[in-house]
Amino acid sequence: MNVKEFEKKEKNTAELTVLVTPEEFEAAVQKAYLKGRGRIQLPGFRKGKAPRKMIEAMYGQGAFYEDAVEALAPEALDAGIREKELSTVGRPSLLDFNIGEDKSLSVKFLVSLYPEVKLEGYKGIEAPKPDVKITEKDVERELESVRQQNARIETAERPAQNGDIVTIDFEGFMDGKPFDGGKGENHDLELGSGQFIPGFEEQLVGKSAGEDTDVNVTFPQAYAPELAGKDATFKVHIREVKAKELPALDDEFAKDVSEYDTLAEYKASVKSELTEQRRGQAQSAYEEAVLSRLTDKVECEIPEAMIDEQVDQMVSNFRYNLASQGLEMEKYFSMMGMTVEEFRMNTRPTAEKQIKLDLAFEHIAKTEDFPVSDEDVEQEYQRLADQYKMQLDEVKRAITADSVKTGLKLERARQLVLDSAVVEKKAAKKPAKKAEEKEADKEEAAPEEKPAKKPARKSTKKAEEKPEEKAE
Repeated sequence: MNVKEFEKKEKNTAELTVLVTPEEFEAAVQKAYLKGRGRIQLPGFRKGKAPRKMIEAMYGQGAFYEDAVEALAPEALDAGIREKELSTVGRPSLLDFNIGEDKSLSVKFLVSLYPEVKLEGYKGIEAPKPDVKITEKDVERELESVRQQNARIETAERPAQNGDIVTIDFEGFMDGKPFDGGKGENHDLELGSGQFIPGFEEQLVGKSAGEDTDVNVTFPQAYAPELAGKDATFKVHIREVKAKELPALDDEFAKDVSEYDTLAEYKASVKSELTEQRRGQAQSAYEEAVLSRLTDKVECEIPEAMIDEQVDQMVSNFRYNLASQGLEMEKYFSMMGMTVEEFRMNTRPTAEKQIKLDLAFEHIAKTEDFPVSDEDVEQEYQRLADQYKMQLDEVKRAITADSVKTGLKLERARQLVLDSAVVEKKAAKKPAKKAEEKEADKEEAAPEEKPAKKPARKSTKKAEEKPEEKAE
């Protein structure tokens, strides 16, 4: 077997034609006959015992050609890829085959080629980094959240207010008929929390325990397809109204919810924690911006097959994450009014960006040629064993040393980009001008005074000769 033709096409694909010798093709046809004769029966022969020549005489000389080509194709493709030293991605397609007069076989494949990457300026990338500033209001919001978590819940002998918790029984009706999923009993609902359909909670404000009421709502468009945009009436019985009693914001509160003795100390601790949290978020946002600008520098043509593979992986991960929460992906998409195909299409831009990022790291690792010692590999094995709570030998059996080395090089490429990045300087704001400076500017910009014109004489012509234009 050898390559007969090789032609590059658009989107980093190529047509590869491999020539199979007559002897190789004949051997494959004979194997196809031996494998397939058991399902063929000819008059005068027991099933599976008909000679090949008799079968070909009845069904044509090419009776076993397609089976032979199918069996030969993987071997021919591998031979062609090795000869041309190609790096391919995705699944190749068998486009065509042709049998010559000498009984040789030509097989044409469409293959996707691994992208060739051009990347410059991956060191010193500039990117914005959010400022970290914790205000008194931020601290107050956090304290209020802790107060809410530590509130006492008591029965209220009054009509329900926003912020109260009502225990309700409810059943939903559409066109006078109950619908699936629209019924509940002893459900605790905090009014104003936005847990239920828009408009539902507001209609319970002012209602008292023991009261029955109808709540009329319209389901949002972004809802389950069978309910989206439709009107419904919920019959609601209010079992109980409960109010939150918030603890006072004082030293005793600080002692109850923290290790500090005073509210001032607790506030300082909250501010410190918020600052650390925001710094982490700012750093993550900064690193994401740096890597995003890195992908913008990547010049390559990504074949569709490579994007398809990445999308497949992302869909698989999404399915796994939903399953870990007890949800089926298809049912989840149905509730969201989306199809799997729509999700795949929406995922493609993210998939393409991830591929570019991976290609960038590979290019940098190859360019920088990071050294990785045996000790580095052993340390990484141990880290993985600790992370996944596995025995060291199990990790070594699961992951080859070459894979570990590659992973370390890619991580060092990523770290090089981030370590060399620079925070983008913000444009300096011009200081506001003082009132006297603004007045001086007006005086300088004022035009020279001109003599006043004499008033125009009134026209004696009739108005209809030139009608006055109406204002638009």
